[in-house]
Amino acid sequence: MRAFSYLFHLLLALFLLGISLVAWSSGQTLQLEMLPWQGPALTYWLLGAALVGLTLVILAVFRKWRPLFFLWSLAVLVLMARGFFLSHYYFAGPSEFHGALYLTAGALIAALGAWFQVRRSPLR
Repeated sequence: MRAFSYLFHLLLALFLLGISLVAWSSGQTLQLEMLPWQGPALTYWLLGAALVGLTLVILAVFRKWRPLFFLWSLAVLVLMARGFFLSHYYFAGPSEFHGALYLTAGALIAALGAWFQVRRSPLR
C-alpha cells in the first residue's frame, strides 16, 4: 500500500504540474469546478500543490517528513471528496461519476498507505 501511495501521489503531482504549466504558458484560465479556486489563482494553486506534492513524495520515499506526506494525502482525499461529492459539481454521465469514484477510492487507499507508513517504526 505504501508503494501505491507513492505512485498515486507522484502521478497526481505530475498531472497537476503538467496542466498548470500548460495553462500558465498559454495564458488560458483553467476551469475545474470541483476545486474551490477559480481563474488565474487556480493555476498558481495547482502549480504550488504540484511542487509541494512532488517534494513530499520524494521526501517520504527517503523516509523524511513522513507525517507531512500523510497530511498531504489527507488533504488530497478531502479536496476530492468535497469537490466531487459535497459541492455543486455535477457529472456529465455515469462514466464521469464512476471515474470520480475510482479516483477518490484511489486517494483513500493512498491515504491509508501513507498512514501505515507513518505508523512504521523508523529503521535504525
